[in-house]
Amino acid sequence: MRIDAVSFDSAEERYAYVVATYADSLKGRVLDVGCDQGQLGRMLNGRVEYVGTDVGGLGDLRLDLDRIDRLPFEDAVFDCVVCTDVLEHLDRLHLVFEELVRVCRGRLIILLPNCWRVMRSRFRRGQGTPRYYGLPPEPPPDRHKWFFNVADAVAFMRAAERRLPVRVVEFRACEKPRRGARAVLRLLRRLRYPDQMRYLNRYAGTLWTLLEKRPLSG
Repeated sequence: MRIDAVSFDSAEERYAYVVATYADSLKGRVLDVGCDQGQLGRMLNGRVEYVGTDVGGLGDLRLDLDRIDRLPFEDAVFDCVVCTDVLEHLDRLHLVFEELVRVCRGRLIILLPNCWRVMRSRFRRGQGTPRYYGLPPEPPPDRHKWFFNVADAVAFMRAAERRLPVRVVEFRACEKPRRGARAVLRLLRRLRYPDQMRYLNRYAGTLWTLLEKRPLSG
């Protein structure tokens, strides 16, 4: 699996990575599920037919993905479906993922976080509750509904290949850029954890999956 030294502090940075990394897949009719403020549409700047959906934000269509049973689109109508930093927030993650596959006829770009990374050091220190987890005194506007690592996300996508008409084109993991002494520390960590998946479970921030829709048999 390729590892990119990049982290995302904003949706703008996340979408810039999508455009830079997956330009060959962003063609034709593109659906951006969880589009935030429509940053991807502006970056593509009319080069594609863009449709953005979000529960808020500046999407073309407002959708609460936990309150629908079906995306309001016909089968296989989008050449590319993008869904970044969304599925982990949903109760019905599996249903929505299957809907992303259903409406796609080309490629899917899916970003999932590595929830283990932000918790690892806090568990070890026995203190602190990171964003999206814990038990806040008031209902939070946004939280993760699932707790998983990179290996779990890879296994989920491999299982999808067996039960849905998709195949994994590639996986990419991202970890924070390191310079100077921190770069040396990262090298030492990789030596300590030579098994790549074990290393990624501890230190990767995100897993990107590029999938391709397979034609239905018969």
